[in-house]
Amino acid sequence: MGSQLLLGVLWLLHWLPMPVLAAFGRGLGRLLYALARSRRQVALRNLEICLPELSPREREALAREHFQWLGRSLLERGLLWYAPRDRLERLIHVEGDVTLAERSERPVMWLVPHFMALDVAGTATLLFQNHPAGSIYQQQSDPVMDEAMRKGRMRFGDNAEIFPRRDSAKPLIRAIKKGHAFFNLPDMDFGARDAAFVPFFGVPAATLLAPSRMALALDMVVQPVLAEMLPGGQGYRVRFLEPWTHFPTEDALADTAAMNRWIEGEIRRNPAQYLWVHKRFKTRPAGAASLY
Repeated sequence: MGSQLLLGVLWLLHWLPMPVLAAFGRGLGRLLYALARSRRQVALRNLEICLPELSPREREALAREHFQWLGRSLLERGLLWYAPRDRLERLIHVEGDVTLAERSERPVMWLVPHFMALDVAGTATLLFQNHPAGSIYQQQSDPVMDEAMRKGRMRFGDNAEIFPRRDSAKPLIRAIKKGHAFFNLPDMDFGARDAAFVPFFGVPAATLLAPSRMALALDMVVQPVLAEMLPGGQGYRVRFLEPWTHFPTEDALADTAAMNRWIEGEIRRNPAQYLWVHKRFKTRPAGAASLY
């Protein structure tokens, strides 16, 4: 019942003008910062680890700003799930080569870090290009919310598929071998399995080696994609960058370190919109103390 009520609220809110919805989202973020103590502490700890050059007051201000973008991203999920195509096409401003996958003779991997507008990037790959695509998603424990998420993310994807993370990777690999593009999220801590401890802001972080290994094994073109929420009612910007010529190589560890350095650079350009509430350093090397 709670999930159905929440989905009803998201559906109602998506009718609001974008500036009003954005203001509501920022208000929700301020409330979450005050009430969500554990997530606030995670964000502040991550900022302390990654941006030690900032003063405690500067990190607190950045965390407060981050929560306002987070509040927006939560409420604007309804916009992505329920708004008509023409409205989203007006709100999502695409830059770069969004149709690379349509023309490429090799399958394309979109490499998409966890900024607040991550779901907007996923919607953009379905709205603005016409090529089969696949992605992995974290299956929700609540079946009502899981179904809503799947439908919302796939409603423009007649030729797209999403695969639960807990399932085998074989269906995804088969899809890529048939030419599907792969929307890949490379920067979360999924534990030590299939990962290496690679520096992230100078701190060893469990990072999946799969982006490099998969791109090499399946002869994929790797195209970074960055999504950004714009102030007020301006919508979103999704940038499809030039494909990497230096990735992948035969050295998956070096590739992963280079990927993390690139993500670090993009975070420094837009620090408030990165996903600081995720325990990025939860998995530690053997014998290392917890950072949280």
